Amino acid sequence: MLKTAAVVPETFLLSSLPPSGAQRRLALAVVAAMLLTFFLASGPLSRVALPHVPAFVPAYTMALVFSDLITAILLFSQFSIFRTRALLVISSGYLFTALMPIPWLLMFPGVFVPDGFLIGGLQSRAYIYFFWHAGFPVFVMLYVLLKDAGASRRYWRGTTPAAIALSVGATTAVVAALGLFFALGDSLLPQVERDPLRFSALWLYFAVPMVSLITLALLMLWIRRRSMLDLWLMVVMCASVLEIWLSYFPVATVYGFGWYISRIFGLLSASLVLFVLLFEITTLYGRLLGAVRAQRREREVRLVTGDAVAANIAHEVNQPLSGMIASAEGGFRWLDRATPDLDQAKSAFAHIIAAGHRAGEVIAGIRGNFRRDPRHRALLGVNDVIEEALALTSRDLQDRRILVRFEPGAQLPEVTGDRIQLQQVLVNLINNAIDSMAAQEEPRILDLRSEVQDHDGVVVSVADTGPGIGAEDIGRIFTPLFTTKSEGMGMGLAICRQIIEAHAGRLWYSPNTPRGAVFRFKLMRG
Repeated sequence: MLKTAAVVPETFLLSSLPPSGAQRRLALAVVAAMLLTFFLASGPLSRVALPHVPAFVPAYTMALVFSDLITAILLFSQFSIFRTRALLVISSGYLFTALMPIPWLLMFPGVFVPDGFLIGGLQSRAYIYFFWHAGFPVFVMLYVLLKDAGASRRYWRGTTPAAIALSVGATTAVVAALGLFFALGDSLLPQVERDPLRFSALWLYFAVPMVSLITLALLMLWIRRRSMLDLWLMVVMCASVLEIWLSYFPVATVYGFGWYISRIFGLLSASLVLFVLLFEITTLYGRLLGAVRAQRREREVRLVTGDAVAANIAHEVNQPLSGMIASAEGGFRWLDRATPDLDQAKSAFAHIIAAGHRAGEVIAGIRGNFRRDPRHRALLGVNDVIEEALALTSRDLQDRRILVRFEPGAQLPEVTGDRIQLQQVLVNLINNAIDSMAAQEEPRILDLRSEVQDHDGVVVSVADTGPGIGAEDIGRIFTPLFTTKSEGMGMGLAICRQIIEAHAGRLWYSPNTPRGAVFRFKLMRG
């Protein structure tokens, strides 16, 4: 029976799911590719001028905004499930990096106003860039400190909408205040940038803290790495360092090769966690869909199993019940005579008792068949089981005038099995042969044979001279609930195969010559 476990949300969250070996190798490959690109772009190629594409800066900035904004939304949604302060902080960090490029773009020269700035100026743009790239590592460090905190500090105790609203409001207010402050005070700010990518000595006081904060965040993530989110945040920190180095440390030119590569690193750092989130959400959806389908299949299996058990019981118990009814009617006739024949009546009642015992054994055998219970198995002779099955079906064989030919194999090894279940198989196969020959002209011949095969088992064959199995039905005859009989239940052959396979054997069909069907099963040596 298929088992489905309860789905625990924490085990599927990016913030708690440990990275797999494939994820680690992928992250390492991404870092290696970035380093290779960095070494190529930080050399002589950094001075190579490329065409000036006016639409690049606004397109690049909007890509950053939307990538970080979608990442923040997805992380906020995970916070609403898990409700940890660490997730709330890192969500706010991504919201911060989504909003900071907007004032930076408005202050970029030549984007909205030819040869000028829409708001602020050259210095305000540099200061916005510093707070933009120095602010996110602060959020990352707070995330690291909170994710392993105790339960009292780890989880948010208030309502989820209030936490998200407060976070969004506070982050937006901080970004707006920074943008407004630097835009209005551009002329009063200490000079950091003389012209695009020409810096004063004051720039080191900005660049070193930026790189130091990013490096510190990277080290904290490395020391306390637990989850897939930790892994990819480390990759993001690496991309941020390479972006800053390519943008400002080499002597580069605006719209040069190194400048474009640095922007690609910036876009990569904004998109990495988003890509991983989307992948994991898709994976989670697939797992949930698989769980739903598994539960549906489990319900279907239960229904089919219930139908199969009912049909199995009806199919198998019907035979001894029919014998009991026939014996009871015969016994009543022997007693209803003018001179009752007590010996014949006793014989009929003995048949009823035997059939009743057999009905109980059949039910016990059905339970053992579905439970695969090996407790009632013992060494037994196959020929003895065949003779017992023939004795149980002798009346029907006589009534239908069927000639029985039994060729017992000599010196057969004993097999280990359940005598009642193996009788059940043979009685089913014999009754199927009787039914198939009932409408046939004579001769009606039932051939039973036992023989040793491959020195490791015994093969029993049951052959008849009926019409055989149609070619279109051969592949389905062992399927539960499939039958070619008008009043059949479609469980006999399925039960037979299940019993034989539970005995580590095999049951198969082949056509008889010149007509009819042959069913063979193999049992292993005991």
